Amino acid sequence: MDSATSPMTPQAVADHVRHGMLANDRATQGLGIAITAMGPGHATLEMTVRADMLNGFATCHGGFITALADSAFAFACNSRNDMTVASGLAIDFLAPAREGDRLTAEAAEVSLAGRTGVYDVNVRNQRGEAVAVFRGRSYCLKGKPTVAPR
Repeated sequence: MDSATSPMTPQAVADHVRHGMLANDRATQGLGIAITAMGPGHATLEMTVRADMLNGFATCHGGFITALADSAFAFACNSRNDMTVASGLAIDFLAPAREGDRLTAEAAEVSLAGRTGVYDVNVRNQRGEAVAVFRGRSYCLKGKPTVAPR
């Protein structure tokens, strides 16, 4: 078999999804979120807290922290190129994030059974301090790729 007809490795599939999915994800791009790692069932994303993300207490609005965690969840659960959507989530805020903080969201698959999955996302600041914990539930739309195959 030559490379044009051989199947892609799981990591190659995740890399393909990473680039194709990000190209169409205006929300993630608009928030300045960067994908620093991605593989089957996991993803790590980073975002710097900007002044326009602050609430009335001069801390990062929880919605932006949730958006970062949700994006990490989305990339992790779509990493196998089976279109997967969120069916629910819960988030707990543990500490405030402030302007200039660099937040890292690490998403990891906890369970994948049939069409449903559970993913945990830990959000930390540049000092490694826990900012939030997020649990997402996913539903896979079998037979539909997240991005077009190569």
